[in-house]
Amino acid sequence: MSKKQILLINDMAGYGKVATAAMLPILSYLGHPVYNLPTALVSNTLDYGKFNILETTDYIRGVFPVWKELGFSFDAIATGFIASERQAKLVSGYCREQAARGTQIFVDPIMGDEGKLYNGVTPATISSMREMIGVADLTFPNYTEACYLTDSTFKAAGVSIDEAEELLNGLRKIGTKSALITSILVDGIPSVAGYNHKTDKFFSLPYTEIPVHFPGTGDIFSAILIGHLLDDELLIPSTQKAMDGVYKLIDLNRDNKDKNRGIPLEKYLGIL
Repeated sequence: MSKKQILLINDMAGYGKVATAAMLPILSYLGHPVYNLPTALVSNTLDYGKFNILETTDYIRGVFPVWKELGFSFDAIATGFIASERQAKLVSGYCREQAARGTQIFVDPIMGDEGKLYNGVTPATISSMREMIGVADLTFPNYTEACYLTDSTFKAAGVSIDEAEELLNGLRKIGTKSALITSILVDGIPSVAGYNHKTDKFFSLPYTEIPVHFPGTGDIFSAILIGHLLDDELLIPSTQKAMDGVYKLIDLNRDNKDKNRGIPLEKYLGIL
């Protein structure tokens, strides 16, 4: 099977297995040639409470013309953390150009969790993420992010299956073809809710929660999901494999003392 080349446009943490540092080893292990463009350099995972961030928008502005001149292209692009509205316009414009040439675009609109936005996320950030979703083949926000993106009310008790479908339709109106919503209670059950534009069908996949928190589990989910989709597997089984992979990795590391650094992936790639 011919493996597809993928570009990761996401932040890079110096200390901790999150974002690019989490996705790159997984996608590489699954056999895909992986390239990266950092949206920001981050000293460590934000869970430590103190951190330093360097936005790289000016660097990105200089990269795209060089890549164009050299004729570089990718089968897929996966975007994650976007540092500013200016950066979003630059990256979404590049994604739109590449999509017109047949490149698949995957967007993880990283903004918040558990009903709250992350530190530093502003209304401009939400607008930026909507711009990114406007060029996506598939987007996969968590429930919190889906609510902010669609101007919907976050319900701690969860939603009905009909409300989940309304949220998915709200994401589709922004422009994405297919969509998933992770970490959402559907009729009281922890689930990933989805819509597949290829079959025009909604679906909901339940999972069992493990009551520990690691940063980077969303990035692990993204990488496993995308890795299987790039092998031309279908959306529902690819999503299930991503859910199962995250569960196994959390379960194997639930007793780690310093969970803030994320899951030490290289030790466990074989289970994927």
